[in-house]
Amino acid sequence: MEATLQGNRMSFDLTEDQELIRDSARDFTEQYVQPGVMERDASKEFPHELVQQLGEMGLMGMVHPEEYDGAGADAVSFALVLEEIGRWDASLALTVASHTSLCSAHIALAGTHEQKNRYLRPLAQGEVLGGWGLTEPGSGSDASGMKTTAVRDGDSWILNGAKIFITQGTVGRTFVILAVTDRAKGTKGISAFIVEKGTPGFSHGPKLHKLGMNSSDTSELYFEDCRIPAENLLGEEGHGFIDTMKILDAGRIGIGAIACGILRGSLEESIKYANERKQFGKPIGDFQAVRWKVVDMAVAYEAARNMVLKAAWLKDQGRPYTIEASMAKLFASEQATKATLEAIQIHGGYGYTKEYHVERFLRDAKLLEIGEGTSEIQRLVIGKHLFR
Repeated sequence: MEATLQGNRMSFDLTEDQELIRDSARDFTEQYVQPGVMERDASKEFPHELVQQLGEMGLMGMVHPEEYDGAGADAVSFALVLEEIGRWDASLALTVASHTSLCSAHIALAGTHEQKNRYLRPLAQGEVLGGWGLTEPGSGSDASGMKTTAVRDGDSWILNGAKIFITQGTVGRTFVILAVTDRAKGTKGISAFIVEKGTPGFSHGPKLHKLGMNSSDTSELYFEDCRIPAENLLGEEGHGFIDTMKILDAGRIGIGAIACGILRGSLEESIKYANERKQFGKPIGDFQAVRWKVVDMAVAYEAARNMVLKAAWLKDQGRPYTIEASMAKLFASEQATKATLEAIQIHGGYGYTKEYHVERFLRDAKLLEIGEGTSEIQRLVIGKHLFR
């Protein structure tokens, strides 16, 4: 069932444009993404060709303004696209989400007209991939422990430090990096900078070996006396962390949407297998023990999807959505992991092999409980709102 809100009244119908975008993403995913997903997971190769095709379709910058070569689509449409891609390939969905909702979105939010012309245009077109650097080896959820620094030197900034778990770390060309510019001001002394690949003093480590999301590119970034122009300061000095909180709010909707894709995949693959697999002379889907597992998946998917689309709609309406995004991300990601475990159980021994999709769903789903704010951080955000 489609679920969103339109105007000032509740509706469970998508607009014609939203349906068209969803259907286009579904057709592309089923035709081009699904056939090679197991091979990409095994080889861990980044899908350059697929990303290029998504860029040509306008899906690598779909939420950004048309003025800067984006598609000007709404957040609901973006969530629908991420779910469709995530249904078959969460790694690719994560690439689209991180490129669009983190690096590109930060430039769209805080960049000057000149910065948007220079950097946002090629990002929105998918000609260039973007990365976003917040997390460090010694600081993740606690941004106040950030060690990367940026020191003003005449008409330049000099960056020193390291970032870790950076999506598009080895394949990206444009990066937004958070760094401390005034240690005494805590998080209000953190600023954002645009750094291009090839800048002297900027390098990356090898692609990290991960449990899942294998064809998504992740690495460390290093800055050793990396000198960038003063005009590469993104937004106001000291506003980097303030802008980051806005970026993460939107990013959590995307993570929730990918989780919905995995939830739907677990549900559909389980129904398919339960109808085909026979034991004791009949399909295992006829047994209550199996059927109830599938029912619980369907309920979780419906609830998670409604939460994600409501948060996206609130964003489109220009209304506060921080708590709704946190709730959607928390619930959808945890339910996705739970659903994948049940899907493996339904598949039995086959579910534990790489011949079926469900074991990959589990490995991919777990990251969604960690990235862009762990489940524990989401509970802190929501709890702070409830007990304010």
